[in-house]
Amino acid sequence: MSWKKLLASGEVTTHRTSKQEIDKVRALIARDMADASLPGLSADRQFATAYNAALQAGKIAIACSGYRVTARAGHHAVTFEAVHLAIGPEAVLLTDYFDACRRKRNAIDYDNSSVATETEAAELVRKAGEFLALVEKWVAANHAALTP
Repeated sequence: MSWKKLLASGEVTTHRTSKQEIDKVRALIARDMADASLPGLSADRQFATAYNAALQAGKIAIACSGYRVTARAGHHAVTFEAVHLAIGPEAVLLTDYFDACRRKRNAIDYDNSSVATETEAAELVRKAGEFLALVEKWVAANHAALTP
């Protein structure tokens, strides 16, 4: 996939971001990472909340690259695919992992309860933190004006 193909299919649009916009997304991520780590939170909520933090981190990379994923069916999958284009191969293992988590998060939010295990939730919280660090390192190296 390429940015050109994603644009042609309408899955992304061009977008000019700002530090203010990126900082608002960072605040969402910080909230979600804190909430996902609350003692007593169900594994399902930890999983879904950490997943959202990872999704928002992907949004930062895409916005810094000059794009926005179109809000429509499949936009989560497109987000993780587009992060490959933005950051490159070093993001592939994590974004593939998050894409695999996408179906479970969907079941948690729309279909069932007791879907995620505590181990799965803890792993997703950890990997979301790793991904955020990777995205911020990439932003610092490629878009210094947008760093925190």
